[in-house]
Amino acid sequence: MNEVTSFITADSLALLIAATLNAGTVVALAALGLLLNERAGVLNLGAEGMMLVAAIAGFATGVATGNDWLAFGAGALAGAVMAGVFGLLVIWLNTNQYATGLALSLFGSGLSAFVGIRYTQERLPERPHFDIPWLSDLPFVGTALFKHHPLVYIAVLLALGMTWFLMRSRPGLVLRAVGESPESAHALGYAVRPIRLAAVMGGGALCGLAGAFISLSYTPMWVEGMVAGKGWIALALTTFATWRPGRVLLGAYLFGGVTMLQFQMQGQGVAIPSQFLTMLPYVATIVVLVLISRNPTWIRLNMPASLGKPFHPGH
Repeated sequence: MNEVTSFITADSLALLIAATLNAGTVVALAALGLLLNERAGVLNLGAEGMMLVAAIAGFATGVATGNDWLAFGAGALAGAVMAGVFGLLVIWLNTNQYATGLALSLFGSGLSAFVGIRYTQERLPERPHFDIPWLSDLPFVGTALFKHHPLVYIAVLLALGMTWFLMRSRPGLVLRAVGESPESAHALGYAVRPIRLAAVMGGGALCGLAGAFISLSYTPMWVEGMVAGKGWIALALTTFATWRPGRVLLGAYLFGGVTMLQFQMQGQGVAIPSQFLTMLPYVATIVVLVLISRNPTWIRLNMPASLGKPFHPGH
């Protein structure tokens, strides 16, 4: 009984919530970027590679300049450039989206490992502490909600903003039209290919922010392969969320909560093999996907009709 009580103290619960928000932010940013791609009808399987390249780009910039925002900008730029190359290949040269995305992921993994060799022993300059005045001093909620990196709050605002953009704004409606029926959008005079490229590069920038957040804030160091499958989780999360930004946040925090819970349980000495606890977040993702896949109609309700399909303006 005492072990259970110690496991659920107010302090440990506040720390668990804080860790959940941090872990969820990584996946949420990447998933929002991929959702933007997919709403435009482009499926990018290269999130893992983009996040790894952005992680080393952000970390290297942080080491060189000591400026957090320059480092995040470098990560976002790296993600956007890689996504731009992917976009040119699949949108203009009509290469296979699945094969090109996998190639991008493998390329990013290898490039980040090569560039990151000299940074494995490097350390970032002293990190700033982010506290919201007065609110961060509140008991429980201060620790749980008001001592995070600004990007944690920006991720929430991005989800809300993307919901408005896709559902209420004219450019968002055009983007969705391009993802649903590029032929019809083209017939109405919209530049389908540039719109898709803009969505792909915007999504890449968000994946880049996610990768930079890992190496600059979540675990402030560089380790080869440190994204550790979170790009693939973000890809699965777009399906779990049925292409809705608000649901992306819900799924990201669910994944973050399960991830952090296994560390909490290990720290409390719960008598469960560590390997089982480590695989919990990924098992939870698979279980959720299996459950929602039992109702294909529910998935197809919001799925862009032209997702993964090439567009040929002259045909």
